[in-house]
Amino acid sequence: MTTPKTVLLTGTSSGIGLAAAVATARAGWTTIATMRDTTKAESLLRAAAEHGVADRIQVKRLDVVDHATIAACLDEVIAEHGHLDALVNNAGAAQVGTIEQGSVDDVRTAMEVNFFGVVATTRAALPHLRASRGRVITVTSVGGVVGQPFNEAYCAAKFAVEGFMESLAPVAATVGVDVAVIEPGAVASEFVANLGLDVDALLTAAGPYAPALQAYIARTQQSFGNAQTPAEAAAPIVEALTGDRPAFRIQTSAWAREFVGTKLADCDGSAVQALTGAWVR
Repeated sequence: MTTPKTVLLTGTSSGIGLAAAVATARAGWTTIATMRDTTKAESLLRAAAEHGVADRIQVKRLDVVDHATIAACLDEVIAEHGHLDALVNNAGAAQVGTIEQGSVDDVRTAMEVNFFGVVATTRAALPHLRASRGRVITVTSVGGVVGQPFNEAYCAAKFAVEGFMESLAPVAATVGVDVAVIEPGAVASEFVANLGLDVDALLTAAGPYAPALQAYIARTQQSFGNAQTPAEAAAPIVEALTGDRPAFRIQTSAWAREFVGTKLADCDGSAVQALTGAWVR
């Protein structure tokens, strides 16, 4: 009997991470579903039970900004399963605001979670993935390609992740490890709700940027009303894990492909500025 492959996912308490954990388990993988706070595993475990895959999912603690938890989690996985075949970097945190009204420390926090957390987890997993000739799949965002108003810190971190992974991919390939990034657009998940934004307070604090912020918030609320479901956004993750060597850059919807394509064909930046400038007027 073939030993099931083992995948470790970060940020699985809700949204895309939760859906991806259930989907990988349904695809036959032994799924290590990690999260910073394992008391928030109830939704994942309930979904796993509903889909009949509770026996294939293990919940473990891993905080991407705490290197000791990364090492401890990987040690447990190898001790219990003997191998790691894939890593899915999904954990992240949104941040809304503009730099004059925020602080440099806010930017550092966004980079720590969204960029350095990915770097640290990938670095720790790579020796095991070399041994298994496995894969690193990282959930970025269309915001890792197109800079978006009032998302300066978040987009900067996601741009950094894409640059890191695009640079790593050919090097990792020489030792048998495939690297890919998954770029969702708007996803109807708790990711935005978890920001806990007080819109009125945000607008009051925005000073001269309040009219632009109000326009941006109105546009964003509309876009999330037409968002993908987490399961729809997670499906390409499973395809990237289970298919032949995946493409490096994978969008999760036709809209995301068109949006990213605007940037990739925009040598002087004018098309993107015209597009995103309309969001704040």
